[in-house]
Amino acid sequence: MIEFRKSPLRAAIAGLGWSVGSRVLTNADLEKMVDTSDQWITERTGIKERRLVRDDEATSDLATEAALKALEDAGLQGRDVDVIVVATVTPDMLFPCTANIVQKNIGAKKAAAFDVLAGCSGFIYALDIGSRFLTSGSSEVVLVIGADTLSKITNYKDRSTCILFGDGAGSCVLVPSSDGRGVLATVLGSDGSGADYLKLPAGGSRLPATEYTVHNDLHYIQMDGQKVFEFAVKILVDASISALDACGLTADDISMVIPHQANLRIVEAARRRLNIPPEKVMVNLDRYGNMSSASVIVALAEARDSGRIGPGDAVLLVAFGAGLTWASATVRL
Repeated sequence: MIEFRKSPLRAAIAGLGWSVGSRVLTNADLEKMVDTSDQWITERTGIKERRLVRDDEATSDLATEAALKALEDAGLQGRDVDVIVVATVTPDMLFPCTANIVQKNIGAKKAAAFDVLAGCSGFIYALDIGSRFLTSGSSEVVLVIGADTLSKITNYKDRSTCILFGDGAGSCVLVPSSDGRGVLATVLGSDGSGADYLKLPAGGSRLPATEYTVHNDLHYIQMDGQKVFEFAVKILVDASISALDACGLTADDISMVIPHQANLRIVEAARRRLNIPPEKVMVNLDRYGNMSSASVIVALAEARDSGRIGPGDAVLLVAFGAGLTWASATVRL
């Protein structure tokens, strides 16, 4: 497990932006596609609808829109960006990386650009990496993006997974700060023994695309829901405590907790164990479902845009994902 502790120079969030798919897929729509019901989905996940991209859209399209909004929010342009880090499990293609495509789209000609793959924990992993570029003094403006179009790899005949996922992207602009704002601490971890619990089996070097892999639906998400649930509740609590301890804060010091938006039962179980009141937990999964790498950053941006958090507030970001991975961060806005 890696902890990134406080430094005299911090990476502060100067701008936020987000984008979600334009198509709405409701529980009522899913009732017509698989053997399920609105009541069953709501009781088990808390999700009522999700947003999906069009068939002709890809992850880079949402990521580009979110990046441009974040840059506008920060009063900057693409040419100002030194580094672009995109967290995604659904890149436009295996290579070049999605960050390269975003770089071209926003005109960030001088930027280094690369992708990070850490499942639904990806944005916080990318935030940690982006922060280090700034605190090392090597960069002045870093663009961190979490973006996924999970509808592209979801099997809409599998009721255990198709009810969960949506498409979205969120972005933040990081700049150096010495006034107390910024990323206070991050904690990253993983347990590869759980790698089979949540995976996309085919399409890589282990199982390249063949008629067999396509016919047997191996290019779609596979998940052991019970194993993931058991892991998620415990790790959300442990990772939250670790991130708070790393910067000397307590739950009472936090204005808002931004958890990965996977399942309301997971969020609620972790919230109760941490003894955090419901009003201090951001939840938007009922409208968007699980957007993987985009989940935490979209929720953070929405919380800011809705006025629930603002300048000077300390927020706790925490996520878990395929790998199995986990990540948490404390940030002062």
